[in-house]
Amino acid sequence: MAEADNPCVRCGACCAAFRVDFSVEELDSRFGRVPDGLTVEVTDGTCRMRGTDHAQPRCAALVGTVGVQAHCGIYEWRPSPCREFGLLAPLGRGDEACSRARARHGLPPLV
Repeated sequence: MAEADNPCVRCGACCAAFRVDFSVEELDSRFGRVPDGLTVEVTDGTCRMRGTDHAQPRCAALVGTVGVQAHCGIYEWRPSPCREFGLLAPLGRGDEACSRARARHGLPPLV
C-alpha cells in the first residue's frame, strides 16, 4: 500500500482519543527518542504525551485535522504505545480501539 493510501496518514483519530502514558526511559533526555517538551511527568517513572489527558484529548504531536489530513509530527520518535497501536491500520484494517477512536470523531471503522 502506498503511503498516500494509508488511512492513518489522513485520520489521526487515535491521537485525539486516548491518553498516552509511557516510561520516562523513552524521553530524549534519558537517551530515548521522545522529545521531552511534548510530555508531562506523571510519576518518577512515567510520563504522558502533552494534551492526551484533557477532557477532549489531542496529542501535542498531532498535526492537521482529524479525519481530513492528520499525522504524527514526531512519527519517527513516537513513544511505544503509539508504535503498538493500530498495527493493521496502514493495511486498511482497524481493530476495536481504532474503531472506538474513529467513532469519537464521526468516522466509520476501517474494514
